Formats: sequence, structure tokens, C-alpha cells
Amino acid sequence: MAWLPKFQRHAKFHNALLALLLTLVLFDGVASRLWAQFGQASHIKVKLISEAKWASPGETVWLAVEMKAQPDWHIYWRNFGDTGMETTFEFDLPKGVKAGQVQWPYPEKITAADIVSYGYSGDQYFLVPLTVDKTVKPGTVLHIKAHVGWLECADVCIPGETDVALELPVKNQPVQADEKYVQLFSDARFRIPKPLTDWKVAVKATDNAYIIQLIPPQWFKGTLKELYFYPYDTDVVKYKEEQTLKKKGSSLLLTVPKAGKASVDTLKGVLVAEPGWRGAGSEKSAEIKVAVTKKLLAAPKHSEISSIWLAILFSFLGGMILNLMPCVLPVLSIKIMRFVKQAQDKKAKPWKHGVLFTIGVLLAFWTLAIALLILKAGGEQLGWGFQLQSPTFLIILSVFMFLLGLSMFGVFEIGTSLTTVGGAVQSEGWFGSLMDGVIATIVATPCTAPFMGGALGFALTQPAWVSLIVFTFLGLGMAFPFALITSIPALLKYVPKPGRWMESLKQFMGFLLVATVIWLLWVLGQQTGSVVLVLVLLDLLLTSVAAWIYGRWGNLAMEQRTRIIAWVLALLILGVSNWYVLENYHKYEETPSVTSISGEIDWQPYSDQLLQQLLDEGKPVFVDFTAKWCLSCQANEQITFSSEEVQKKFKELGIVALKADWTKRNPEITQALAKFGRMSVPLYVLYPGRKDADPQLLPEVITPGIVLQALESVKK
Repeated sequence: MAWLPKFQRHAKFHNALLALLLTLVLFDGVASRLWAQFGQASHIKVKLISEAKWASPGETVWLAVEMKAQPDWHIYWRNFGDTGMETTFEFDLPKGVKAGQVQWPYPEKITAADIVSYGYSGDQYFLVPLTVDKTVKPGTVLHIKAHVGWLECADVCIPGETDVALELPVKNQPVQADEKYVQLFSDARFRIPKPLTDWKVAVKATDNAYIIQLIPPQWFKGTLKELYFYPYDTDVVKYKEEQTLKKKGSSLLLTVPKAGKASVDTLKGVLVAEPGWRGAGSEKSAEIKVAVTKKLLAAPKHSEISSIWLAILFSFLGGMILNLMPCVLPVLSIKIMRFVKQAQDKKAKPWKHGVLFTIGVLLAFWTLAIALLILKAGGEQLGWGFQLQSPTFLIILSVFMFLLGLSMFGVFEIGTSLTTVGGAVQSEGWFGSLMDGVIATIVATPCTAPFMGGALGFALTQPAWVSLIVFTFLGLGMAFPFALITSIPALLKYVPKPGRWMESLKQFMGFLLVATVIWLLWVLGQQTGSVVLVLVLLDLLLTSVAAWIYGRWGNLAMEQRTRIIAWVLALLILGVSNWYVLENYHKYEETPSVTSISGEIDWQPYSDQLLQQLLDEGKPVFVDFTAKWCLSCQANEQITFSSEEVQKKFKELGIVALKADWTKRNPEITQALAKFGRMSVPLYVLYPGRKDADPQLLPEVITPGIVLQALESVKK
């Protein structure tokens, strides 16, 4: 039998198979069927996949060993439980290439009679990092080989093994992901257990069990319905006995029956939680490595009521400050112009406009909140500003803001009889004030004001009613200055009277709107590349032609037939142009190279694995959670990270800088934000480099002085 020599090299394999044979004889009487099937085709299909299109000297690429089991068949985890065999991986690599540890997805419990094993069914992906030495020459082709061994079981068990291989070219350029496998590797990483860094964990040993204590972070308000511990080492727990979970105060206690009286010094393994460590749709597995002690931790007592009131206060203050952010100013300028006219018109009743503006703001915030809550409940990883991660939304918003700018320049005037959104913005009526509030909120999302980050992070981890209250007060804070002025007649006398200056101001505001469009297009270019950017610029050109036709021949001064032709032609150009772009832009998308203003700081792309590796090595790490559409983030980069003093300090202290770019949707970064109770950017986290030191969270708005002061905690 060709598999026996390989089989005999593994003592565990040998002993496990003997035990398995005895079990099968006792319970199923199918030993003869076992040996009869050794020569049959395997029920496991194995393939080797590269995440990258090519390798690069000095860089790391990731491989995945794909193992697909037919229905009703399974293979085994690194600790196979009562019976089975560990799946093995042996790599044959060319000179200059080294393989790291295999990353195992979390297993499932497989029960047959009173035998409990740990393994996998369905499709599984085992990730392996390959480090390519700097001495490997570009132009060569790496021949990667792997030998995979396993035990496949259904009602019988069959040892299996195979050799898989792939060829990977080496190029002298940064590694680029293969688009075909981006989602595959993202899903695979989601199933890899990561260290449980944001929960406090302790383990106590009794005569018969290990008590695993879990104290959730302050932001966690969900519940874990199920929890199961899979030990890395064999003969540590009783596999077939139930593990029980109970809540005691703010702690969760998992009782795991011991395999014997003696206790291990350190309990190592994987905790799998349902519905997830942060609720439905979040990561389910976490890795622990905890020293076994004689007593548990004292659980802190959190005041949920005070946290809610604090979140309400911070959201209201953040909403007020949001009015001063550059994202909101262009639209608020339109509101200010209309407010000047309303203040001088006694029939206008300014307080009603203030109320309608407030209602518009609240409606928009409620819509955003409900959309976030629904999508998150469905497993989506989202946060504040999520719509700006969509190129489609950016294109629509760019066209809309461009049309507003053209109307400010007088290219066209939208009649009050039209009830389009654009007409509402130009309208002097009640609906105009309502839509001012809606649009101001939409364009406010790229900015995060001070106090907002913590409040939003808290809100999105709470029950829906708490989230809606926090978002409501965020909207009330944003609308408060206008509601205050319009409701106090004595304040209206300080508002300047209308005059010719308003036309100049109107045109000036048009330039601000065009500047907003330029910024939106820059963000779009960062997400999709230059080809899509040119496509949208052509779309804006045709949009301006449509607006000019409407303004020149569609006004009331023209005869009805001319007006109708102008309207139809303008709508046709506008509709066809924008439809084509929205339907086809994805065909031209490319991944632009990432550049940073703070060139002296060597920013590396963020990943959970890289962060954990750096922390294990005891290195100080600074993580910048940012996005191109976040104006606060870009301002901080210009002011703080381009500072020579800050750059010098980073280099002097040997700080590793990681950039978590959230410009496009990235579930890994969303999860990392959630671990700090945040659902928005910017967020700045400093790990001092000492294992006994907690990470420091810096404010949303930072200065060189704030960063330099925080860096004082870093070991030298």
C-alpha cells in the first residue's frame, strides 16, 4: 500500500487509526469495508492557490491549501479529539523562500455515538505565508510544492494524501492581489482565529474542570448564546462531556471538564462564540493562551445608564461642532443665503423654517441609522460614512453637487413648480428648508467632529432604540444653531439685509460647491483609478451641456414648444450619460497605488496578523485608521504627520506605522475599529511596545504636540 510508508512516520496517525479501527469494529462492524475502499478515489479535493499574481523579493505572499470535502465526509483539525488524524502539510520550496506557520480555520464538533472529534466538512482553506528573500532574482519562476495528508471519514475512514503545486513568477514590483481570489482569501481570514485582545481572559483550575472567565470590553453590550473551547493540546479536556456557559455579573464563565486531575500550566486553544464576538455576522473564533491560576479576575461594574447619557451628550456636542467642518460648509452656505432673505420677511415665519430644517436633518440621520442597523444585522461590516465607500454614491453625489454649483453661477434656474431635489434646494418654500437639512446631513458624513467617534461607536453596539436616540441627538446638535436663531426674534436684527452682495456671495458659494466636487472626484479616483475618473469628468461635461440647454431654452421666457424640446433634450443627455457611467464604470476600475503625504514615515498596510506579529516582537506600533473621503483624516495628515518633528520621533523610537485605509469597504478594518468601540474614522491607536501597557487612543483631531506627547510612553 503506497500510503503506508508515509503513514508509519506519524506515531499519532498510527495510534489514532488503530483506535479508530477498534471503534468501527465495535460499533459498526465495517472494518472490512474500510480496507476495501483504500483503493477508491478520494472524497477530498485539494488545490494550492496564490493570493498574489506574482511574488516580489523581500515581500510576503499568501497561499491557501484548498480542501473540498464531498457531502457527508469530513477531515480533522490539528487536535482531532477522541479519534481521527491531524491533517498535515509539508512544503517543498525553492531556495530563498520560507513558509510560515499554517493558519488553521476554526473547527467544528463532530459527534458519532459517544465519540467526539474536531474537524471540518465542506470547503476549507488553510492559509500559509511565504517569505521571499531579497536575494531571489526578478524574472525567475518559483515552483511551490506541498504534500498534504489527511484522514477522510463518513461511515468509514480512509487515509489520503496528495501532492499539489503551483508556479509563481517573481517581479521587481509590489505584490498585487489576484482579483479572482480576493473574496476567497478575505472569507478564509475571517475564519482564522485571532487573539482575543479586547476581552479580559482568566483561567482557574478545579479538581474536575477549567473555568474560563471572560470579561467583555465596555463597548460590548451583546450576548453570547453559545461558547465552546477547542484545546490545541490533546488529553487536556474530556471531549464528550458538555461545556457549560453561565453569566455571573459582568463576566461569562465557561466550565470545561478536565481530562485528568493534573492541570496544564497554560491553557491554549480556540474559543468559538455564537452568534459572534460582536454580534450576528461578526467573527466567531478567537485564540487564547492563558496561564492557569487559582483565582479569577474581579469583574468591573459598568454603569450602562451613565454611558448612555454620556453618549447622548457627546453626540449633541459633536453634532454642533459638525457645522464647522469643511464638508458641511458648502451646503450650509445655501441655507445661510436663504436665511438672510427669510429674516427680513415678516410673513416668512423663520421659526417654521428652523423647525423644518431640523426635521430634515433628523430624517436623514434616522435613515442613515436605520440603514446601518439593518445592514449590520444582516452581517455587513459597516460604519459612519459607509455610503462614501461606494463609487456609485460618489458619482451620484458629484453630479448633484456639480448641478448645484452650475445653478449658483446662473447657468440655469430651476422653477419653483418643479418638485425635484434640486428644485427644493433653490426653492424659497417649506420643502426647501426641509431638503436643506437632508442634504447637509448627507454631505456631513465625510467628517467626524470631536466627541462623535466614541458616541457613534457606542451607539452601533447598543440595542436599536439606544442607537436611534444617539443619532437623534447628533442631528439635534447639528440643527441646534439654526433652530436657536430662527426661534428668537431678538437675534434676527443682527442678520444683514439682502442686497447686491448676495449675488456675489451666491456665485462665491458656487466655487465652494465646485471645490467639493473636485474633492469627491479625488476620492473616487483613489477608489477606482484614473480611467473611471476621466469617464466621470466626461459625464460632468455632458451634464453641464444638459444644464446649459435647460437654462438657455427651457426657461419661462421661451414658447412652450421650445421649452418642451429643451427639457426633453436636457433630460435625455443627463439620463443617458449618467446611466452609462453608473452601469459601466466597474469595467474600468483599477487599484491605484497608495501614497502618503507623510513620506518620511514608512506606512505599511494594516492587517490583524501583521499587528499581532509586531506586538509579539515587542515593537511599538502606531495605527492610523483613515479614509480618503474623511476630511478630518486628511487635515490631520497634512498638519501632523507631515511635521518634521513627528517624523523624526517616529524614526528615533523605531515606531512601526500601520495605515488602516477604510476608503473602500474592508471588513477586517471595520472589525478592528469595533474592538475600540468605534465605527468611524479617524482613529489613532498607539501600542507602546510593552506587553504590560494598554494601547492609547488619541483624539479625532490631533496636532504634532498631541502625538509627540503620546510618544513619550514608548520604550526607548
